[in-house]
Amino acid sequence: MAASQDFPAHPLHTAAAVAVLLATLAATSPVEAAVPQEILVSGGTVVTSEGRFAADVRVRDGTIVEIGTGLAAGAGARTIDASGLLVMPGGVDPHVHLSSRLRDDYRTGSRAALAGGITTISNFAFPAGGRTLAQAIEREAALIREQAVADVILHAGINDPATQEGEMTTLAAETGQTSTKIFMVRSVFDAEVPDYMATMDAAGRAGILTMVHCEDGPILAHAVAELTAAGRTSLEYFPDSRPVVGEVVATQRAVAMAEATGAPIYAVHVSSEGSLRVLQDAQSRGLSVFVETRPIYLHFTRDRFEGPDRGLYVGQPPLRGQRDQDALWAGIANGSVHVLGTDHVAYLREEKMDPSQTISRHRAGLNNLQVVRPMLWSEGVVRGRISEERFVAVTSTNAAKLFGLYPRKGTIAVGSDADIVLWDPDETRTIRDEDMFSGTGFSVYSGWEVTGWPVMTLRRGEVVYENGEILAGAGSGGLLRRGKWRAP
Repeated sequence: MAASQDFPAHPLHTAAAVAVLLATLAATSPVEAAVPQEILVSGGTVVTSEGRFAADVRVRDGTIVEIGTGLAAGAGARTIDASGLLVMPGGVDPHVHLSSRLRDDYRTGSRAALAGGITTISNFAFPAGGRTLAQAIEREAALIREQAVADVILHAGINDPATQEGEMTTLAAETGQTSTKIFMVRSVFDAEVPDYMATMDAAGRAGILTMVHCEDGPILAHAVAELTAAGRTSLEYFPDSRPVVGEVVATQRAVAMAEATGAPIYAVHVSSEGSLRVLQDAQSRGLSVFVETRPIYLHFTRDRFEGPDRGLYVGQPPLRGQRDQDALWAGIANGSVHVLGTDHVAYLREEKMDPSQTISRHRAGLNNLQVVRPMLWSEGVVRGRISEERFVAVTSTNAAKLFGLYPRKGTIAVGSDADIVLWDPDETRTIRDEDMFSGTGFSVYSGWEVTGWPVMTLRRGEVVYENGEILAGAGSGGLLRRGKWRAP
């Protein structure tokens, strides 16, 4: 990843440079620092997407103001001993579903995220009843002001492209949000392709990133019809109801739409080698095509649907084979997979295990916020699949860049928000249901032994997680205004 020209990755900065950077950041900052105190994180090893180095980090008024060695604490400062720990940027998860209709709202979702070392989460704002995208975002913003503990970004959901195309030119100015999402799997998508392309084109020209759910509705409908005719409607056949070819074809179409319009796209929850190859080919041709996968594809394969607890693993797209999993790990390692997003959806265990579910009527999604980073560290870094720097890139830096937050978020640098995670790379824990902060009360990874764990999380300079406890209250998080997308 190229270093920011304005925020060098690890310098010993001058006081004048610090003053300029802080003044620039303050002009656009939508959220006030939570605590006006100085904190010195001393003796740790800073890890960014660009490298690792021993350094102390000074935080003042919620912002990183100095990075160096042998720094002395100021009068009244709190010193945090980070000896033996890694000092990493807080995670940025751009793919989260939160709602009062689910088991996690902004409060409980925030708590799970912060306990897992994620300081910025997200949600989707879909308008209803003739409302505009800006009105949908304001609806969510009101809930964020009341509930959020982590910081939040919102994605405008495109569900009426014929009218929403015209909103692209003013969306950023009115809302401070610079991303949208479209669902190719919608039954009406094919009839509205010209409108979706026009909206994608307008978004690209406005500096807005279009997120795309790539599954082909007609192919999936055909698969469901064939399985239903054969009497194979139980969740055992769920992977067959959403075949790889449906994902591949939709991905090909999404890339074609991006190429025709010149707009950037972000393919969410890529699950298969076939789709990844389509996206990698587009990248090799210089297209602005970015790739997200999610943790369930890295840690499980479709054989989970052969067991009695298959309902726990239902997601869209479904779990794939070992070859697909291997391709996704390789994509993270080589940089063609840019982001690991949880696609967090919160249901109780009994809701996920409801025996009445079928291939066409089911509860899709898993809660992942609290353990996504420990799982990736343990299965990725510890096992030698990816580097520490790549870990930071796919869980923090790349998302911050793509979604208009960098360098305020996603790095450890002077002028950046003091979103800091102190990480013990050697701590081994067993994931337990009783430790989960999600309203679901369980983890699909319960019983897994992992090495690498967050021991403290700072959000904008405030210690919000320590010793297994969340220390900040609802409403202390905020909706972040963002810049235009940028390539990582």
